[in-house]
Amino acid sequence: MFKQFAALTLAIALGFGHAAPAAATDLDNLSAAERAAFRAEVRAYLLENPQVLMEAIAVLEQQQAEAEVNRDSVAVAANADALFGSAFDVVVGNPEGDITIVEFMDYRCSFCRRAHPEVMDLINFDGNIRLIIKEFPILGEQSVLAARFAIATRVAHGDAAYFAVHDALMNMRGDISIPAFEALAAALDLDGAAIIAAMNDPLVQATIDYNYALGQELAITGTPSFVFGDQMVRGYVPLDGMQQIVAMLRESAN
Repeated sequence: MFKQFAALTLAIALGFGHAAPAAATDLDNLSAAERAAFRAEVRAYLLENPQVLMEAIAVLEQQQAEAEVNRDSVAVAANADALFGSAFDVVVGNPEGDITIVEFMDYRCSFCRRAHPEVMDLINFDGNIRLIIKEFPILGEQSVLAARFAIATRVAHGDAAYFAVHDALMNMRGDISIPAFEALAAALDLDGAAIIAAMNDPLVQATIDYNYALGQELAITGTPSFVFGDQMVRGYVPLDGMQQIVAMLRESAN
């Protein structure tokens, strides 16, 4: 930690025209006295010029953000088949859309619930977006239970029924439970018993495990997390922000 801080502050001092002791430039070979003197000089400089440290931190944060974007882009490219072409996923919107969005979501995530109507508005208003839903239950047993019920609906009744259940679960309030699923299925005129039986189908757990593994590859630790084209976008984004991202992707493609 000292070596990193010393290198940063030495660079600051040199960058602003302050000379540093020759011995201080070899940070691995400082004597105890030289180290103490260097610390005192750095401290005095920063006390006289505190804004310099803030400027350096801002530059460091920008560099870290750019590095994260680059890492995400590499990870998205390396996992493109799993992201965009998996048989485990349901596609919503325009299957031939020019922009593909992947959403990693959890039914108990408040920001996923907040994003859901805005994502649907984006899909419906635009008309040329392909949305892939990734069940990614990370907020406890009820999250896993809801994901299993949604996937089991697809197993039992197909993609259209899955999305109807997905939408209903996003809007469900109260505890997630088997009786609640039975009531939800009845309200949607679906065979709830068949869906609940399908929750034990190996394909259900395989879908969740596949998404967990993909999330690990992409360093996803929270929901919602999105992939817009080749860009990772972590966290909730309002409708106008999503529209701006889509517009930029289209502009860069032309």
